[in-house]
Amino acid sequence: MTAPPTLIRVTPSPARQFLARRAQRAWKTAVRLTRPLTEALVTGTSDPARPRSRRLTPRVPRALGLLPFRTVHLVLLGDLALTFVLFGGGLSYLQTEAAAARSPLDQEGLMLAALAFSLPLALRDRWPLAAWRSAFLLVPLGTVVSRQFLDQVPYTAAGSITYVLVVYAVAVRCERHITVGVWIASFLVAWMIHPNSLALVAGTVSVTVLFGYNVRARRLAAGLLAQEERRSERARAAQAALEERARIARELHDVVAHHMSVIAIQAEAVPLQASGDARRLEEGLREIRALSLAAMTEMRRVLGVLREGDEHTGTAPQPGLGRLEELVDTARSAGLDVTLKLVGDLAGLPTAVSLSAYRITQESLSNAMRHAPGSTVSLKIARYGAELHVQVTNSAGHRSSGEPGHMGHGLIGMRERVSVLGGRLWVGPTGTGFAVTAILPITEDA
Repeated sequence: MTAPPTLIRVTPSPARQFLARRAQRAWKTAVRLTRPLTEALVTGTSDPARPRSRRLTPRVPRALGLLPFRTVHLVLLGDLALTFVLFGGGLSYLQTEAAAARSPLDQEGLMLAALAFSLPLALRDRWPLAAWRSAFLLVPLGTVVSRQFLDQVPYTAAGSITYVLVVYAVAVRCERHITVGVWIASFLVAWMIHPNSLALVAGTVSVTVLFGYNVRARRLAAGLLAQEERRSERARAAQAALEERARIARELHDVVAHHMSVIAIQAEAVPLQASGDARRLEEGLREIRALSLAAMTEMRRVLGVLREGDEHTGTAPQPGLGRLEELVDTARSAGLDVTLKLVGDLAGLPTAVSLSAYRITQESLSNAMRHAPGSTVSLKIARYGAELHVQVTNSAGHRSSGEPGHMGHGLIGMRERVSVLGGRLWVGPTGTGFAVTAILPITEDA
């Protein structure tokens, strides 16, 4: 019986291991170098076009309303116009050179060469990478067709302008590795077509790529900054709303606490006062029930804006429309010409409605003092059935305050107050001044 064969593992020599590692490293390096070319020539895509400003996209006049488009893209229109100019100029130049050199090319061949030098420019705004790929194929083709009668550098002015513009569009709208692939491909093709002009072509394309990449970097930075500013603005608005809700809750806290205190006192005093009289006991319980309903209603209104920890903050009693004359006198002493008009019975308003109307009026007058000093203010508070209307209108003022508009956290507070009561609010400019109109519902259980 023969013994089974013995397997012998052969270990590569150190030299072979070193060569294998070098070959693997060289392969990875080649893959990394060919990726930009592959992205630029085949698989890469460009970023979407940035929104144009209104100056670059004006609307079509109504007299031309039958046109299939509503806006005019001036950048695209400029590219199309430049394409036409370069085509005409390039064709004229090629015809002149062909006649002097007695070229065998016919008119159709010259038109194709001129079209190759200018056509990619028409695609630059919408599809920059496709425009460069077209220029990468068509411009060298037109150069080969026309070089037989061009003396020195086989690049026409039309072809050079077109190629520089499409390379700039790629650098602005594509990622960095795609732009690097475009630069490498341009370098290689220029070396193959005319090595003597390689330095000129490489320098021109390099400057174009660097300039476009710088524009792209600045646009990206500006976009990120704008996004951060919008997020910060939303965060500030949310924080202001939360602060205003907490302030509203603190203002209404005393009103609710007052109702609870009165209910407790009535519940203790009514049995003593009744002394067995059923009628007096019934009247006292009816009054306690009315106070309880009012307290529950106001508790529902402020429940959505209460936050934890508000019980530790200050809760001083708040004013109402009974102090409206004092508020108007303060505004007049600050230089405003205030005209006050009261309509209807304002004495029996619920405390929450009276407080909100007072605060809305106070904020409106404060805005007029800050943004329209010396203005004429018309203040009208009217009760129409189950609604209280508050309207404050001011003129532009006698002197400028240097502050733009009536914008700020005060308007947020107005909206929160009106929202708590289920009312409606309108604010905005009117003529040369500013107007605030609030409608607050007056419910029976308020």
